[in-house]
Amino acid sequence: MIIVSACLVGLKTRHDGDDNLIEGIRELVERGEAVPICPEQLGGLSTPRTAADFSGGDGEAVLDGIARIVDRNGNDVTDAFRRGAAESLSVARMTGATVAILKERSPSCGCRRVWIDGELADGKGVTAALLERHGVRIESEEEWLDKS
Repeated sequence: MIIVSACLVGLKTRHDGDDNLIEGIRELVERGEAVPICPEQLGGLSTPRTAADFSGGDGEAVLDGIARIVDRNGNDVTDAFRRGAAESLSVARMTGATVAILKERSPSCGCRRVWIDGELADGKGVTAALLERHGVRIESEEEWLDKS
């Protein structure tokens, strides 16, 4: 089983209320091979919501209590992102997922690159970092598309 970012299957879960549909990933869900998640919604944030970026580090640093996530209005939304990551891990455990295909550059789902202090930088989102810490192999939709 695979878990996938909900925006990649066409669900309007992005911060701006849009999606990032990739037909091949939606087909995984339709065949029963994948389950969609939106960590931000699982963490209690609304859609649409104000975009948020890391301050002081990436998702690994958030999990370690070093960094935080702040939305563009200056609100600290770190706790919601932590809750969403924990709920996403619960879904992975319930479904037996060993792989996650996640949206690159997202503060939850970014696998290799995220926005830190206003700059695109190497790093992981909070959910990606937590899943990886618990043995789930993460890959971005970009990596998945390159293999397909």
